[in-house]
Amino acid sequence: MDVRELGDDDVAAATSLWNEVGLSRAWNDPVTDFLDAVRAPASTVLGATIDDVLVGTAMAGFDGHRGWLYYVAVSPSVQRQGVGSALTRAGEAWLVQHGARKVQLMVRAGNAEARRFYDELGYEASTVTVLQKWMIPGASGT
Repeated sequence: MDVRELGDDDVAAATSLWNEVGLSRAWNDPVTDFLDAVRAPASTVLGATIDDVLVGTAMAGFDGHRGWLYYVAVSPSVQRQGVGSALTRAGEAWLVQHGARKVQLMVRAGNAEARRFYDELGYEASTVTVLQKWMIPGASGT
């Protein structure tokens, strides 16, 4: 398995994977999310490949204070084989290199499997509530 930073040419493979594993939501255009991340200096999308096939992703972003991980996705064909752990650790390393002192992520309510995965990697529930406000007319969701 190889882990590398993805670029514009990887958008179709990454967004296809996100759709396959159920990470995409109607109110978040995955193509825009991907391109925004790979084109900005404070974010990236890391990809894991096996035999040149994209099998996992992790988006990392640094807000100047803390790092965030998003779109951690692993193809069902290789889940539970260390791909997600490797991508999470690679995302953490990228964030630390960019100045993050803390890494955060969000897990959707009811996703017990993801919660167990992150618990095993040392993540713990935060004592804050995440609030949101959509700035795009007509957008809603989580």
